Amino acid sequence: MKVILMQDVKGQGKKGQMVEVSEGYARNFLLPRKLAAAATADAINTMNLKEKARRAEEQRQKAEAEATVEKLKECMVKVTAKAGSGGRLFGSVTTKEISEGLMKQYNVDIPKQKLVLEDPIKAFGSYQIKAKLGFEVTGTVYVSVYEEK
Repeated sequence: MKVILMQDVKGQGKKGQMVEVSEGYARNFLLPRKLAAAATADAINTMNLKEKARRAEEQRQKAEAEATVEKLKECMVKVTAKAGSGGRLFGSVTTKEISEGLMKQYNVDIPKQKLVLEDPIKAFGSYQIKAKLGFEVTGTVYVSVYEEK
């Protein structure tokens, strides 16, 4: 019997897939628990429309990520921090501060989780930080750290 999975089912497939299962398994387990729906013509059309919409949304998000990468090429985020002796910082500059600086200075919204710091920024100067925006799209954020006056 062909069914369309409504949720991920271990050993069968992922949500939205059409799979072939035994009639007893479908009737006694999948259908009563609403883990799957019978693969009727309407259900198959609905599944295809949802898949098409999901792909379109994915394309839109990828294009948005690529546009953000283009914006980042022109941005130099300026972050100020309190200084200690010898040009060292009290603490370090975090991805949260960089993300907030991007939003305030250039109106570019990149969540702090998508910024990747190799090592903590603990000194003044210029740095390049990777931004992993998903869909295998990465950009570079240029950060300049200055002493707080």
